[in-house]
Amino acid sequence: MENTYTYSPLDRVIWDTQATDAILNEVERLNVDKVYIVASSTLSKKTDEISKIKNILGNKFVGLFDSCIQHSPLENVIDCVKSVQEKNPDIIITVGGGTPIDTVKVVQLCHSLEINTVADLKKISNKHQNKASKIRQIAVPTTLSGGEYSIIGGAMDTKTQLKERYTGNDICPQVVILDPSLTLHTPDWLWLSTAIRSVDHAVEGLCSSSTNPLMPPMALNSLQLFARSLRETFKDREDIFSRSLSQKAVWMIAKNLGNTSMGASHGIGYLLGSIGSVPHGYTSCVMLPAVLKWNESFNKEKQKWISNALGRPKLSAAEAVGELVSDLGLPTTLGEVGIKDDQWDKIADYGLKHPTVLSNPRPITKKDDIIEILKLAS
Repeated sequence: MENTYTYSPLDRVIWDTQATDAILNEVERLNVDKVYIVASSTLSKKTDEISKIKNILGNKFVGLFDSCIQHSPLENVIDCVKSVQEKNPDIIITVGGGTPIDTVKVVQLCHSLEINTVADLKKISNKHQNKASKIRQIAVPTTLSGGEYSIIGGAMDTKTQLKERYTGNDICPQVVILDPSLTLHTPDWLWLSTAIRSVDHAVEGLCSSSTNPLMPPMALNSLQLFARSLRETFKDREDIFSRSLSQKAVWMIAKNLGNTSMGASHGIGYLLGSIGSVPHGYTSCVMLPAVLKWNESFNKEKQKWISNALGRPKLSAAEAVGELVSDLGLPTTLGEVGIKDDQWDKIADYGLKHPTVLSNPRPITKKDDIIEILKLAS
């Protein structure tokens, strides 16, 4: 229904707190006995952070899945599902970026609906599920893409190379724990580029046709925080205060995910990810300035707000976002992220059928519209 804001069943957000302390408190508060961990492979195998969590859980720890694959291929999700079903935990703790968090969202659906094959999983893609989850997750995000605040999960069909959408009433985490010190393990390119993904959430949410009254103040405030905190982190990666500001900027804007439509930067970005294996953060680095430029004649006033929030009132929004991306040493063109000209036709063909591309504020009605945007991003 239009003019409706739906609150996701996220119980609490805990910020500026050591992950192990917060996890122990939450496990005790929720009175759970069997805890399963889904973690990024790097954190699990190259740091001692997951071992620390296992140690504080003691005999409540029942299993670990640390083999999540980027873009959450359906087969990989099912591997995780089978492991979770075998251990039958009371809650899942997810530690890592968007991939493990998305994987667990879809795992929650599978666990609740007793799905354990790719074929059965595909039957519920793009169909919202109302059944209450048998299991929830506590998320400890280590990137800035913001998926931990939404009831939207994504997993990729490896045969079609397309990301499929999975949603359920309560597949968002029950608790989000923001520990900026834990993010020091995150590679700089990943931390900064996923931040641009959240900049994309703010910009496209603001530029959408939504009348959600929370969107303008939250979007503009988050952009102000990002403009400061990301450049400070780029100068000094151990600046914990700036990392904390970035996490709070994500929180501000990402809680609106699902309540506001996105546009062509997100839509084309999904296709760059599935067709060209481009990381989500990088897709926003490349596409957002191009889409802003293409949309400028349609929403010039809102775009002025964006430039002002980024502290660059004399630049266009496309220039201000592009400058931020460049200042962070991130890629700015399709070629830099490995997209070749001969892939454009496929991207444009798929884009014309993609609902997020078609929700762009300036209407996209033909293949040439998408080709024009790709040219601006090259």
